[in-house]
Amino acid sequence: MLHELLAIWFGWVRDWGYLGVFVLMAMESSIFPVPSEVVMPPAAYWAAQGQFDFWGIVLAGTAGSWFGSAVTYWVARWAGAPVVKRYGKWFLLGPEKIKMAEVWVRDFGTLGIFIARLLPVVRHLISIPAGLFRMPFVPFSLVTTAGAFLWCSVLSWFGKEVIGDRPDLLNSPDAMVAVMKERLIYFIVAVLLLGALTFLVKWKSRRSAGEQAIS
Repeated sequence: MLHELLAIWFGWVRDWGYLGVFVLMAMESSIFPVPSEVVMPPAAYWAAQGQFDFWGIVLAGTAGSWFGSAVTYWVARWAGAPVVKRYGKWFLLGPEKIKMAEVWVRDFGTLGIFIARLLPVVRHLISIPAGLFRMPFVPFSLVTTAGAFLWCSVLSWFGKEVIGDRPDLLNSPDAMVAVMKERLIYFIVAVLLLGALTFLVKWKSRRSAGEQAIS
């Protein structure tokens, strides 16, 4: 069942092409929860099979990430904090998540925007406080693009180098299981790194919030 679902999804990514990557990554960088991990690796897998150009995929993902972030930035900037906090819950943006992103932007500025582009959860939220705090748009765009390019490159490398050398991956459940077993170390390292970075962000946000409350 899982193999069939993955085969269908990989097929959709192949059929949608560069425009599909752009649109899905734009959604991922806005309020729509589309994980980049299910967009870039499949696209890069097809690039390894000769369906797309590898760097074309990376650039499409980067452009989509910037576009989604820019739209979110301007919506947050025009709407203001009361509207965002009132209606954010309808888009799975609870007060705690928004507060975490606010603390991150306030404490780290443009560097925080860049780092956030590499983190789960925070990645699609970070444009909101950037807009609310009226961070200058050009620096915001530059660090957003740089961070998105790095993240898309990493995910695309994974799709091309880790699973892209197995063209039989989608034709056989046994082949997919074999790949998972052979390359398990990559999955474990990725999960541990993302987990550690996420913990760091949450710890820093809670610490800053506590210091602010005391003062």
